[in-house]
Amino acid sequence: MTLAYVDSSCLAAVVLGEPGSRELLVRLSRYGQLFSSNLLEAEVRAVMAREKIAGNSGVLLSWITWVYPTRRLSQEFRRVGEVATLRGADLWHVACALFLRQKVQELAFITLDGAQAEAARELGFPGI
Repeated sequence: MTLAYVDSSCLAAVVLGEPGSRELLVRLSRYGQLFSSNLLEAEVRAVMAREKIAGNSGVLLSWITWVYPTRRLSQEFRRVGEVATLRGADLWHVACALFLRQKVQELAFITLDGAQAEAARELGFPGI
């Protein structure tokens, strides 16, 4: 089974109908299971509200298995900080993926954000 952590930038692109979003959906559908922090839901819903996009994001969000860290992510934040300087939400997503990778070794990190993608590569995550 192939597993991937998905950053909010991917689902936001799909919701916005950005160029390449259909191809992105096809790529995401090839993974056996998708994971993300529940921050993704807040970010996707905020995009929909800001852009006044009617509709239900529930179907898209139903693809996601939520990652709920059971402890502070200080050690993951430090590890990410050794390879990159990221904004808070981007740092949170990469740290959550590192937390999850302790239980799931074969985990890709999927994002459309260049800096975040580079940090994930530096930390050993395969990308899309």
